[in-house]
Amino acid sequence: MKVRSLLVAILVIAAPAWCAAPGAPAAFTSLTSLAGEWQLKAENMPPQTITLKVVSGGSVLMESMEHESMVTMYHLDKDRVMMTHYCAAQNQPRMQAQVSDDGKTFTFNFLDATNLASPSDGHMRKMVLTIQDKDHFTEEWFFNKNGKDNEHGVFHLTRKQ
Repeated sequence: MKVRSLLVAILVIAAPAWCAAPGAPAAFTSLTSLAGEWQLKAENMPPQTITLKVVSGGSVLMESMEHESMVTMYHLDKDRVMMTHYCAAQNQPRMQAQVSDDGKTFTFNFLDATNLASPSDGHMRKMVLTIQDKDHFTEEWFFNKNGKDNEHGVFHLTRKQ
């Protein structure tokens, strides 16, 4: 009877781990699968090429824009997926990802920033990256100034063939 109770207890404790969202390494691997060239389409923006490239011995995914001078770097930090956005606003917000249970949606929330004189200065505060399939994903960016989201942009990306 004690053995049966012990087994039931182990199953109850372990079951949430089996059903949990993917761990940070698996989530980061999902992001690195986006490496390649992408066609970006967004409202009020000319189409342009976005390049995602795995760099630094496989530890970083670098995203760069063809016509903008912005770069975003994604990487692991122990058990979390992080990003640093090198913004045209001349600051560098760092954000930590919350990954959906299916591992396809990454909600990056503001953690801190370098070169940000005041929290009320304009900066990116959130980005939601959703992978639809191997050839399509979206990024939804939120720009905050004076404590309010002033700008919101949705970018649709299609893998170049």
